[in-house]
Amino acid sequence: MNSFGPARPVRKMLRRLGVLCSLLVVPTAVLAYADLLPESLDLLGLDLRESPDLPHVARQIAIGAPLKIVAFGSSSTEGVGASSPANAYPARLQINLRKKLRGIDVAVINRGIGGEHVDDMLARLDRDVIAAEPQLVIWQTGSNDPLRGVSIDHFREATVAAIRRIREAGIDVVLMEPQWCPKLEATPGSSRFLDAVRSIGDELDVPVIRRADLMHGWVREGKLTPKQLFASDGLHMADRGYALLAEAAAQSILQDAGSTQTAEAVAE
Repeated sequence: MNSFGPARPVRKMLRRLGVLCSLLVVPTAVLAYADLLPESLDLLGLDLRESPDLPHVARQIAIGAPLKIVAFGSSSTEGVGASSPANAYPARLQINLRKKLRGIDVAVINRGIGGEHVDDMLARLDRDVIAAEPQLVIWQTGSNDPLRGVSIDHFREATVAAIRRIREAGIDVVLMEPQWCPKLEATPGSSRFLDAVRSIGDELDVPVIRRADLMHGWVREGKLTPKQLFASDGLHMADRGYALLAEAAAQSILQDAGSTQTAEAVAE
């Protein structure tokens, strides 16, 4: 992930120390050899060569504790275009993570509501995200804002403020950028919101699931045709697109948590 300025190494070091401190609940026999720790603690499923971008997720994986994720967003989080709620990306993500993180109870709560822009989502941030006490929120945003006339400056300010509130509550954040689709591309200014999500991720060290790039890649690589990718409305993804998005999100989460499970998942 790209970063801005020299402050990031300091933040990474502090997060690494935080993860190590959180492992105090691990038997003292492990910590007795702290000076001899290898780069990868395979027995904990955690890679410590760099501090993880998702320290709270990393801790749950390391100690084998339940992992709760809130999928926050609008219609493509809710699952509009899918044949059933079970085929929306949050439900598929839960299945994928449970498979990759064997023995860990993973719950992905769907808090997507179609048509919402940033202010709509912020109005329910406390109730639908923070009150659920997850370790991670995946925030899909920036799609409806250009359609609803939200200014790019307001979108940036509101999004940054919300991310800080979520983090202050002890919750990791992953952003998911707007989707690629002809309707959205034809909306004036829509690309600025996609760029804003990416730049906010860089600025705040927040991982970003680059959904538009993923969708272009699936078509280019022959995984899906455009007709297979989109539902009949031409705006939202269909089942196969949501399935691929869930796979990509699971892989991204494990990688950003520094989990050694990532390599195992790829090899399977």
